[in-house]
Amino acid sequence: MSSSMGSGSIRRSAGALFRGVMSATRARTGTFTDVPTTYTAPTASPAPTTARREDHHVPPGTPRSGAATASLRTVAALASSALLVSPLLLAGTAAADPKDGNPPKAPVPPAKMSQVGGDVLGTPGVQVGLRGGAPKLPGPDTLTARSWIVSDAESGKVLASKNAHWRLPPASTLKMLFADTVLPKFPKSKTHTVKPADLAGMGEGSSLVGIKENLSYSVHDLWLGVFLRSGNDAVHTLSAMNGGTAATVKEMQQRAKELNATDTHVVTPDGYDAPGQVSSAYDLSLFARAGLQNADFREYCSTASAQFPGDKGKDGKRAKFGIQNTNRLLSGDYDIKPYPGIAGVKNGSTTNAGSTFTGVAQRGDRKLLVTVMHPEKQEHNQAYKEAAKLFDWGFAASEKVEPVGRLVGPLSEEGDAGAAGGAGGHGNAKDGHATAQAGMDSAKSSGGAWTALGITVGALLVLGAVALGVHRRWPLPELVRGRRPRR
Repeated sequence: MSSSMGSGSIRRSAGALFRGVMSATRARTGTFTDVPTTYTAPTASPAPTTARREDHHVPPGTPRSGAATASLRTVAALASSALLVSPLLLAGTAAADPKDGNPPKAPVPPAKMSQVGGDVLGTPGVQVGLRGGAPKLPGPDTLTARSWIVSDAESGKVLASKNAHWRLPPASTLKMLFADTVLPKFPKSKTHTVKPADLAGMGEGSSLVGIKENLSYSVHDLWLGVFLRSGNDAVHTLSAMNGGTAATVKEMQQRAKELNATDTHVVTPDGYDAPGQVSSAYDLSLFARAGLQNADFREYCSTASAQFPGDKGKDGKRAKFGIQNTNRLLSGDYDIKPYPGIAGVKNGSTTNAGSTFTGVAQRGDRKLLVTVMHPEKQEHNQAYKEAAKLFDWGFAASEKVEPVGRLVGPLSEEGDAGAAGGAGGHGNAKDGHATAQAGMDSAKSSGGAWTALGITVGALLVLGAVALGVHRRWPLPELVRGRRPRR
């Protein structure tokens, strides 16, 4: 598998009908759904790929290449083949199809996961420490994601989580790590003329913003393409500017290590499915929190719509076309409104990952991060709806829960949290991480047992003291104050 394969952003759940405003071709139920007929690939031919790939999104008005036409004609066939491929290298994947014809068993998290950020975060299941008067978490019938985490974006305190360290395919949310790594390197005014080699090697079916060979783009335009349209063509162009995809992947892995993101293994720069490529809800939250320290990152991830350079006209001038952010809590959709106070960060979807999403929102002086990975329900915009419910709960419960852990700082602030945490060394007062003893919640739901936690007061005091050392304050964009609450 090439390390330069591409990524996509929005995938409809298997069997769902695409109800957007654009014309679409409907693929077979249970395969890769809804490949827009008005979209196309760049002129460079995509590299060979496995059958696991993402849906194809390219802006309207982009001329179709022969390679793209062939790709559209063969989507259903390739997608059907994907159903025969076992995701062998994914942690906690589903069991093989039983011979009795029953559906495969739901995947289960590992019994023991990383303990970075606190011992209890390595424990499977839901972790929350409710005080008196705290609102209950939504039940498992509502929160179907395999993994999720709610944390304070500034202090890093984890308010609640489920399988926070489960290593799962990240899809395009991995682009946050790409931005953490590459964004500081180039001024936004710098321009780059795209060469054919810059666009080579993207995975078939990649999401695209519509970059063309032999045309020039500013770094500012390229990052808008990354964040708004999850454009793998923009990722590969920036990677080319950074020395190539292989060099960029290596730097991303090093950056993950610097951020103490020990669950993450990078294979592609854009999050496109690849054997062994994994991250976790915990690590994705680390990437978002690190990126939000950068004003340019905050600008790009909070932009709902923009104009993007297109082809040259007969007069030699560049036309522009509109692009909209595919983060539906930011831009909205027919069945979901923009979330009040939302200000980014990144969404994704692939065959292996399902839907993934990390968001940041502000209410008053409080800023929360929510990450959701792979909801199980087959409902349109499910990841965003579950993230919105977690935001609602987090803002209501933030002063009424005992933290179950924290988002650790980078190596430069607190050393190698990953080495000790992975060995089970975290979670004691010396380390400054919350300790908790899991017990079964008396109110069990049909989706499984929920865990209530008793938190050691002494450890919490130390956690608070350590959190002050990594406390960050940074302004979210003004747009968060102008968003109306949902009704």
